[in-house]
Amino acid sequence: MSLLDTRVPAVLLRIDRNPFHHGTLGAVRSLGRAGVEVHVVADAAGSPVHRSRYVREMHPPPLPGASPDEILGVLRRVADRVARPAVLVPMDDASAIAVGRMRDDLAPSYLLPTSPCTLPERVADKAELAALCASAGVPHPLTLVPDSPARVADAARQLGLPLVGKWSRPWLVPAGSGLRSTVLVRSVQQARELYLRTDEAGSRLLLQAYLPPGPDRDWFFHGYADHSGTVRAGGQGRKQLARPRGAGSTAVGCWTPNAQVHALAERLIGVLGYRGIFDLDFRRCGTTGRYHLLDFNPRPGAQFRLFANSAGLDVVRALHLDLTGRPLPDGVPVVGRAFVVENYAPLAALRAAPGGRELAWYARDDRVPGWAMWALWCRHVSRRLRERLGATATAPAPRLIPRAASASPSLTDNEKASM
Repeated sequence: MSLLDTRVPAVLLRIDRNPFHHGTLGAVRSLGRAGVEVHVVADAAGSPVHRSRYVREMHPPPLPGASPDEILGVLRRVADRVARPAVLVPMDDASAIAVGRMRDDLAPSYLLPTSPCTLPERVADKAELAALCASAGVPHPLTLVPDSPARVADAARQLGLPLVGKWSRPWLVPAGSGLRSTVLVRSVQQARELYLRTDEAGSRLLLQAYLPPGPDRDWFFHGYADHSGTVRAGGQGRKQLARPRGAGSTAVGCWTPNAQVHALAERLIGVLGYRGIFDLDFRRCGTTGRYHLLDFNPRPGAQFRLFANSAGLDVVRALHLDLTGRPLPDGVPVVGRAFVVENYAPLAALRAAPGGRELAWYARDDRVPGWAMWALWCRHVSRRLRERLGATATAPAPRLIPRAASASPSLTDNEKASM
């Protein structure tokens, strides 16, 4: 018999159009395996998620950049289709922020945590997060918000190079703009050029002190704050491999106890009065040994299934149990358990895993999404390769400068590079 109330369906919402968002598939499987009817509001075109046996129905998502009223209209249409109250699970920052703003409008069709309606937006905003960390006494990299090109240069001198450039509201960065939410800035000129694209990015540019990556420095904490504010489920993980390397999403992670990370997470959640699922990213400073909070995501992290304890409890199941008035079972952390994203780290997926392992895409009881992912990934890699080869073919060849005549001329650097 399922611990979850299977009379209450779940609706997963994702506005982001990333077809390789394995966290959505993880949530589908986690709830579906427990007998919950799962509806997914996300782009189904080319995504392996809709191939899961645990998806009851896919629903068209709001368009990227949709207004709150448009998002509300989509969710109301889904509620009419589902025809009974459902647990709503936002799967990306844009969804979490929109749902937080319209929580009162979504009741009683959806069950939601009781966080203050603006809190998801505040913690996801990189500029707000720096201030929130200061108020909670949680270490955070020194962050400056320049308001002119001259101040950009001042900030670079104060922080030193390289530094990190971030858009304060990355969910507003338009697709196809070539802008990245976070970039390593190596010169004042590069920082100025980023600043001049502020209007295009849709939010302020932050310049942040750079904490270099290194062994045992990148950590994350996934948790669920229940109706009383107690942090339940989840755990602390060490990022063993990232994509891109040294700064990016987790490709390989391991459940590793860390009392300092746990204490910082509980302190921040308590000070903010946050309720619901959260995903925190930390980096340990190689000089001071302090753990600095880099990101606060007010929704499940893509690798949340790493933290499924001995009772089968993860943060998504914890949310469903809590919102339906059911107790959360006690369980033992499965220390040493690994999580691997196969398309990012294929060799790691083949190695032995003494502590147990969960793959992002493949599952014995739900094989088709894994097969579909590899077909989609091969097409994606082939397209990117063709684009790069095309760009190389159309780039003008370097003009060689003739050298003075000699009996045995040597190759110039340009000639060597062109071979």
